[in-house]
Amino acid sequence: MKILTSWLREFVDFKADAQTLARDLTMAGISVEAIEKVGGEAVFSMEITTNRPDAMNHYGVAREVAAIYDRPLKPIVATLPKSVASPKSRVETPDRASQARPKLKFEIKIEDKQGCARYTSRILRGVTIGPSPKKIAERLEANDSRPINSAADATNYNLIEMGHPTHAFDLDTLEGGRLIVRRARAGEKLKTLDGVDRNLTPEDLVIADARKPVALAGVMGGFDTMITERTKNVLIEAAWFDPATVRAMSRRHGMHTDASHRFERGADWGATSLAAARVAQLILEGSGGSLDGGEIEAVGRHVKRPMVRLRPNELVRHLGQEIPPARVTSILKRLGFYVAIRPLWTVEVPTWRLDVEREIDLIEELARIYGYNNFENTLPGFSGSVVELPTAEKEDTTRRTLLALGYHEAMTYSFISHADAGAFSGAQAIELANPLNEELSVMRTSLVPGMLEMLAHNLNRDVKDVRLFEAGHVFELKTESLAGNVNEVPAICLGATGDAATGNAAPASVHAPARAYTFFDMKGDLEALLAAFEHKALYFDANAPAYYHPGRSARAVMDGETVARFGQIILPSEVAAKRKLKQDVFIAEVFADRLYRRALREPRYAPLSKFPAVERDFSFLMPDDVSFERIRSAVDALHIPALRSFAPAEIFRGGSVSAGKQSLLLRAVFQSSDRTLRDDEVAAWSQRIVQSLTALGGTLRS
Repeated sequence: MKILTSWLREFVDFKADAQTLARDLTMAGISVEAIEKVGGEAVFSMEITTNRPDAMNHYGVAREVAAIYDRPLKPIVATLPKSVASPKSRVETPDRASQARPKLKFEIKIEDKQGCARYTSRILRGVTIGPSPKKIAERLEANDSRPINSAADATNYNLIEMGHPTHAFDLDTLEGGRLIVRRARAGEKLKTLDGVDRNLTPEDLVIADARKPVALAGVMGGFDTMITERTKNVLIEAAWFDPATVRAMSRRHGMHTDASHRFERGADWGATSLAAARVAQLILEGSGGSLDGGEIEAVGRHVKRPMVRLRPNELVRHLGQEIPPARVTSILKRLGFYVAIRPLWTVEVPTWRLDVEREIDLIEELARIYGYNNFENTLPGFSGSVVELPTAEKEDTTRRTLLALGYHEAMTYSFISHADAGAFSGAQAIELANPLNEELSVMRTSLVPGMLEMLAHNLNRDVKDVRLFEAGHVFELKTESLAGNVNEVPAICLGATGDAATGNAAPASVHAPARAYTFFDMKGDLEALLAAFEHKALYFDANAPAYYHPGRSARAVMDGETVARFGQIILPSEVAAKRKLKQDVFIAEVFADRLYRRALREPRYAPLSKFPAVERDFSFLMPDDVSFERIRSAVDALHIPALRSFAPAEIFRGGSVSAGKQSLLLRAVFQSSDRTLRDDEVAAWSQRIVQSLTALGGTLRS
């Protein structure tokens, strides 16, 4: 929106230059985005928030200027000549049908009181439609509005001056001597000013004459009743339409106009009379003619604004210091509020401020106009102490570990579809009462669907190397019988993918080509994460859900409790096809509630042994179904004090090794911290290891 500073000065006498004014308005919440020179004067490009339609015009901004600088605001006055007929006619809706009314030349009737609360009109006769006066044309052009003719320009000029939408009809095209505000009837059509034929529905609010619709209320007028150079008689409309009704019509017909922009956000119920008179004045000044009769008005309902109590102690509590009472009263009055001074301030909210309803809204008005920079820098009052959540340090360690491993933190919706809830979790999902759509209809029972969506989003936009993690909560009903009895469980999900061309896992070097991300990279990252927590035993087995690849997935078990499961998503599969995944994708699910029950591992110093280590190799034939985890667990159960490590050195299948068997070369390292080990000790320990592995079905190879 463009605002001319010279126009503001017509309403408020202030001394600030354009730069100072722009700064002060912006500090008060009426944002000036840019200043440009047009015809030698400063023009502001404004960014007005949607809750302030009252400031989407010059007079509204001038009201803000008057409050900021504590200067008088000159009123907009519509000076009209004497009418050639009766001085004023007023029509009420059927609320007053029993009362006698004067006979009118033209009648306004509101059938839909909810959609239209007030409709004001004036009639002009004998006008000569032509170009607008120079001042009006120049100001319209400065506001990026093309001059059309003296009547249309008058309505546009009034809109940018005082902000209330108006419309002008060619009176001679209206049939039956009346206008009716009603809902459209099934099958009715209306050709709007843009030349498009609109199919109307009973949900549309229209302005109709005695035979047909002539305008889409609050959005756009009709083509057949528009002002042309042949127009001699004009009917001016200034009304108040329900914001929700206008918004629905605007979206239904794909139309967004200057009028609908204001009405959707809430116009001023009290401005219709002045707006109609002001447009009439501008048309008469630019087109000649005479005023026929007085104002014709229908009132469907009164839009009343609340009386709000303002307490001085609440001002101090919220703002931290007092504002002088005289300045409080001055600011509110300059903004158009009616203030009654009693033991407490009682404030009547004006009809143009639909965003002010409570005491805290008034306090905000006072703070922004008084100036946030006028408040002293103080710390807020606080009694007590900051209480850190028990898991805060563990969550921080988890985040820092994953960030150090090259993952980026991400967030997704807390809602998923029924299908995903059933596919990725056995928990009972919590239904949403008012879901956004079927794909977001239940509270998430797993973080995996959201992670897959993020990975797919990147891959489908040619971002091939991705490492993401999300720390959040999953939700499930505790029992079927207790609705609303909800478990909210912390969880962590890792997602990674990378192709060989870019070398996500290992970039190319002089020693080796680039390598794609694999299952073992995910396993290594997960081990690094789990290593930060205290535990006595950690092993991995192949017990993983069905959506993971059976040969490239695992479960992490810490001290007998499952803390994570991870692996590659099966390709092709229904899960992958739904998200158009064509590249290997790896997921890890961490049960954070179980992990966070453990303490963080504290680094412990142990000096290196001064005594030599002894290595022993064991070559065994083992059944193929015996995992190394079973082997290591069996050796750990021997509790050999000097055993420092036990790991596989080689694994071989095929060749001379019979089917169903695997050849393992296992290496044990023995070392003491206080003496040199004797051969007989090492031999005895080695014999115990051989016996343990033989018990697992192994055969020692010679």
